[in-house]
Amino acid sequence: MPDAPARLREQQLRLTRHLRDPQGQPAPDGMDDRRLQVYRELLFNNLASLLEGNFPVIRKVLGEDGWTSLVRAFHRDHRCQTPLFPEIAREFLRYLEATPDISPGFLPELAHYEWVELALQIHEATAPEPDPSPMDDADLLDGPLAVTPLAWPLAYRWPVHRICPDFQPESPPPVPTLLLLRRQSDGSVRFSELSALAWRLLERIAESPSLTGRQQLQQLAEEARVADPGEFLVQGAALLRQMRGSGVVAPAAAIAD
Repeated sequence: MPDAPARLREQQLRLTRHLRDPQGQPAPDGMDDRRLQVYRELLFNNLASLLEGNFPVIRKVLGEDGWTSLVRAFHRDHRCQTPLFPEIAREFLRYLEATPDISPGFLPELAHYEWVELALQIHEATAPEPDPSPMDDADLLDGPLAVTPLAWPLAYRWPVHRICPDFQPESPPPVPTLLLLRRQSDGSVRFSELSALAWRLLERIAESPSLTGRQQLQQLAEEARVADPGEFLVQGAALLRQMRGSGVVAPAAAIAD
């Protein structure tokens, strides 16, 4: 039967389409619906359980019905680009970011906020050990610095770190939410809020790694049009020392090594 492989492929495609969309795609002819129900529930429940572990806040915000509807839509409409389980959360994020008029509007950024914690936990990069010892300003300011690979400055339109069932803003506030995500030596991940100047300093260091710490602070002072550049340099050096001690920044040579 020369057409057997083609018919088998068509039957497999009909089966997978049905499992992804039981309401919209008929099952292949001759298949027992009771057995199909086992597969339908197994696939969907495994996917929902996996995503719930990655996005617990979204699950709580949407409630049971809203969460189930969202997962079903993802299961039905999205074509994943990877078979790896740790990447399914990233695929879910891609789906939300590509869905027009998603509601609530904060959903894509909230998903990113929840996903990025997992992304940093499994990131393969290593960073220099935090150095709590004092550094004099000459060593800190006269050489180029780098943001360590396990410290990620993040900027959101929505206050993602505050969203919960009791706080669901309808529009983003005028001021962005600036956060720092960093993985500690014990593998745990911590979020902290950043001031606009601290976030911009980290952004500048990433953008211009050849500049010394002093040059970074001087140019940041010009950007911010501070009234007393000398005092700003003193406070900026203290901030850099704190960031160095917590493993957020390090000498560029140490990162390269």
